[in-house]
Amino acid sequence: MTEQTTDVTEPLFSFQIAEDFSVSLELGSWVAPTVLLLTLLLLVWFWLKGRIGFENYELDSAGIGIGDTSVSFKPNRTDRQIAYAIWVELSTRKVGLPIDPDHDVISEVYDSWYSFFGVTRDLIKEVPAHKLKSKGTRAIVRASVQVLNEGLRPHLTQWQARYRRWYEASLKCDDIREPQAVQQEFPKYDNLLKDLLEINAKLIEYRKAMYELATGDPESIIAIDQETLN
Repeated sequence: MTEQTTDVTEPLFSFQIAEDFSVSLELGSWVAPTVLLLTLLLLVWFWLKGRIGFENYELDSAGIGIGDTSVSFKPNRTDRQIAYAIWVELSTRKVGLPIDPDHDVISEVYDSWYSFFGVTRDLIKEVPAHKLKSKGTRAIVRASVQVLNEGLRPHLTQWQARYRRWYEASLKCDDIREPQAVQQEFPKYDNLLKDLLEINAKLIEYRKAMYELATGDPESIIAIDQETLN
């Protein structure tokens, strides 16, 4: 019996040009299987990357202050993308950041809330219907709708129109003092502010939940809050 050995000096490929200028390229006998194996490994890696990453996440409506339901699911790529888009909107407007009554202007807060309402509604509408088959996607959309309808809408309906009318008339009569001083003379300022801060607290928790859902990291939100406020 003769023992067969592999020629380890076999080149990767051979490239030849004939006298008639025809070109031939021959791969080494081991190149094609190796390339195929690497391709399969990459495909498996990308597949696993899309399915593995985050453990089950619990979206607690009570923690956000918009209900008493809790949904546990494993976020997929769509869930994380939606959560990230909402987090960006909350982080770049005076919505998911703490309100300072001594320095923030309430009318500008309302402008920010109103814009966020429209942007979030558009984000939800853009979610393809077939994506709602995912329990996680349904939970995010449902929570977002609750934040709009049970968080922002009641306050805006009760306070925004009457406050703006009073505020604009007050500014015409008093264009010297700063807006922060004028707004404190609103007849029901204490009640408005109390409700405003309660909604603000819910939006802050909602923002943190969306960040944790998008990144899987609940702690770095503290550093980002500080950077945003500075």
